[in-house]
Amino acid sequence: MVADSGLKQLLFEMRAPLMRMLAARGATSDEAEDLLQELFVRLETQAIGPVGEPRAYLYRMADNLFLDRRRAETRRSAREQRWGEQESEPRPTPERELQGRERLAMVSAALAALPERTVDIFRRFRLDGDSQRLIAGDLGISLSAVEKHLQRAYRTVTDIRARLDAEIEAPRRPSCDDGQDDS
Repeated sequence: MVADSGLKQLLFEMRAPLMRMLAARGATSDEAEDLLQELFVRLETQAIGPVGEPRAYLYRMADNLFLDRRRAETRRSAREQRWGEQESEPRPTPERELQGRERLAMVSAALAALPERTVDIFRRFRLDGDSQRLIAGDLGISLSAVEKHLQRAYRTVTDIRARLDAEIEAPRRPSCDDGQDDS
């Protein structure tokens, strides 16, 4: 069994094999360096108990960091592509822009009323593309706690959306004073 200080020492010894493994997975040398630096920081900042298979543990950590980064890049790329596609669409009318701004203001106000940690987790997950596991590790909370914060934020957004959709879909009734005589 190896404690976390032994893991840091082993990381230095295994640097070359870990770099080769990351290169085989498709990481550039700069990416591999960044990932190993992030791995070292995690070993430095997170409390890790004794590990039975330290070499396998370090390989798995490096691979997980690589996969998290690739997933985040894929999400970011897809988001940028959607954004580019939207740019080529015709511009909305001023009325639609105003409605969009009003909706955004309502959602922003509702999110601002949530606890700061909930908003931070929501932003990191939805906008920055961080994994729930990464967020949990950085904040020192459980994965379940991250999920609960996200559920709270999603519930807030969906409640606002449902209310706005109901307002749009509500049938427009003519006013009672339509100028006609009922007699």
